[in-house]
Amino acid sequence: MSFSQRVGIKPVREAIQVAGMDDALRNAIWDCIHLCVWEKFQNVVDNSSVNNSNLKWFVFTLWHRYFNLPIDSAPKRISQVIQFVRDYFYGCAWNECYDLLEFAAESLDETISRDLVKLSNGVLARHLSGFRFIEKQITPITSEQEIESIEAAVENPLLNSGARAHFRSALEKLSDRDSPDHRNSIKESISAVESACQQLTGDSSATLGQALKPLEGAGLIHPALKGALSQLYGYTSDADGIRHAMLDEPTVSFADSKFMLVSCTAFVNYLILTSNLRTG
Repeated sequence: MSFSQRVGIKPVREAIQVAGMDDALRNAIWDCIHLCVWEKFQNVVDNSSVNNSNLKWFVFTLWHRYFNLPIDSAPKRISQVIQFVRDYFYGCAWNECYDLLEFAAESLDETISRDLVKLSNGVLARHLSGFRFIEKQITPITSEQEIESIEAAVENPLLNSGARAHFRSALEKLSDRDSPDHRNSIKESISAVESACQQLTGDSSATLGQALKPLEGAGLIHPALKGALSQLYGYTSDADGIRHAMLDEPTVSFADSKFMLVSCTAFVNYLILTSNLRTG
């Protein structure tokens, strides 16, 4: 059992849900469909018949274009439609849940679709899905390269244990479904960079700002890259009164902490590789 598993930190691909879907996220997406679609069912003639209802053409479109079934096989009662779709939703692969959600957003009338997209994006954010609606299409917001960057840093045996622990803590804080701590996740990410730079300079007391200069002098980082890291350091450093406006915002989001984690892991992976190539 790995350290992360022992202390209860989920693997990156589970913490940020890009290659699967846990039960809580699947349930939450179904609730979005239930509240924004099925609860909007109206038929003034018959309160349970799909025919002549506001969802008639959506049901027909769902059967014809999504399930690829003949329209006349669609249930006549809304309760039967809901049960059929529910059975499919809870039995299908995780990616097909997104297929169904996206199809619904594209096929429903504009008002229902808008509400579905809005509610779904809130749910996807809360459950740390790696996807969001952009317009009416579900789009990745976390790439395979970003995930690999985080995994490589957390598991890199050439990186000191302190830096790896900071990265794990950053991941843990941003992936807490109940009370994510994005500000401190950002601070942990930059602390990991500082720890890695201390490792490479051999100065355990150096701040990131102090450690960057000898690394530049040794040819390990380009001056432009050093400048970029100095700017990142300004996000979280209180030294000399620096406090970047990002951390003063009332709401620091998943996007902010994910950006910092990905940026910091990418830099550290690059720095360790460059250092190893120079000395190897």
